[in-house]
Amino acid sequence: MTLEDFQRRLRDFADERDWHQFHTPKNLAMALSSEAGELLELFQWLTPEQSAQVTHDPSTGENVRHELADVLAYLLRLADVLEIDLMAALDEKMTLNAAKYPVELAKGTARKYDQLGQEDP
Repeated sequence: MTLEDFQRRLRDFADERDWHQFHTPKNLAMALSSEAGELLELFQWLTPEQSAQVTHDPSTGENVRHELADVLAYLLRLADVLEIDLMAALDEKMTLNAAKYPVELAKGTARKYDQLGQEDP
């Protein structure tokens, strides 16, 4: 299935339940943030090593998958309501990021674009 197929499915799901009235950009953005918070909660107290292994536990892995799906669903629904082509938006953003983070300056560092090329303090 394509992103558009899932957006259509989510739109139909909401329409069948008369939820469109609740799916304002503000409400969808808030729901997206809430679901991202629920995903974050699953990782909150894990070490980096534990977080890399989170899907090895069936129950935790299922919870992570479900929260990721919730985040994606709200993101797709918000983009649909705002009539934003997510693939085009991502392509545009990747082009901008490539210019902000040139390989020769960004490779191997987590510095923000405005601090690239600076010496360590």
